[in-house]
Amino acid sequence: MSGKKIRNVAKNVDRTKMYPLDEAVRLILKNSKDTARKFVETVEVAMNLNIDTRQSDQAVRGVVSLPHGTGKTVRVAVFAKGEKADAAKAAGADIVGAEDLKEAIQGGKSDFDRVIASPDMMGLVGQLGKILGPRGLMPNPKLGTVTPNVADAVKKVKAGTIEFRAEKAGIVQAGVGKVSFTEADLVSNAKTFIQAIVKARPAGVKGTYVKAISLSSTMGPGVKIDPATVGD
Repeated sequence: MSGKKIRNVAKNVDRTKMYPLDEAVRLILKNSKDTARKFVETVEVAMNLNIDTRQSDQAVRGVVSLPHGTGKTVRVAVFAKGEKADAAKAAGADIVGAEDLKEAIQGGKSDFDRVIASPDMMGLVGQLGKILGPRGLMPNPKLGTVTPNVADAVKKVKAGTIEFRAEKAGIVQAGVGKVSFTEADLVSNAKTFIQAIVKARPAGVKGTYVKAISLSSTMGPGVKIDPATVGD
């Protein structure tokens, strides 16, 4: 894309304005169409939170199911044996195993986006902490990725359940769809994600919790969102 096109798209966004969510989505889609990129851009929400991530009682982490999915193909690895392994495969898991899967990961296998495990597998999975932990892939019962019902967990992930976690600077972000989605579906997904973060407000936070919200496509400029239009 030419520099002229980039400048023209940037001019469409008023950096001093906070847009209603639906107007922001409309602007993002228009900008993406105007740039005519050769790939389908992801639409991302970023939220700047008034939290101190050094405090254990101010962690913001959880899962949320987007009503219209993410538009992304998510590869799921499952640690399970026997009937649970069969159920995971039937539910659409891409990789299923136990000791063999552990050895494959230790050998460098990493072609998956989420890891799910049945509780009886956690002794095995725990040996992969130094590999999975830094990538944010360690199964966690609080996030629904350690569960006896691995098949249900696989279906939820495939359908659009995403994890969120605030970074050190208090930023939490996630892809909430593609520019190929309808405006209504993107608004619905973005609102669902934002409201999930709002509901995850730690009890120890004082004053304003959400400092800023922005919406952008992969290569487009950020658009500031008015929190009042998403229920904050």
